[in-house]
Amino acid sequence: MSETPEHRIKRLKMRSMRRGIKEMDLILTAYADRTLPQMSAAELDLYDALLHENDQDLYQWVTGQVAAPEPYANMIRDISQTFQK
Repeated sequence: MSETPEHRIKRLKMRSMRRGIKEMDLILTAYADRTLPQMSAAELDLYDALLHENDQDLYQWVTGQVAAPEPYANMIRDISQTFQK
């Protein structure tokens, strides 16, 4: 059975809220609430893959301490802008 778009977005929002470190919970929850409903299936696939990355790496990418890997660069830039608001 395939996952409905609504269920997928709900699942990704939950995964965004329940990270390993509180900072990433807050950053990714704000981003997920703002953007997931408008994302295409391919963008949701990329975000799902991003959520499998280590929180320490994600935090360094979002804060600009380390450059994000190319597949995630644009998404990390968008997340960083949400973080800075």
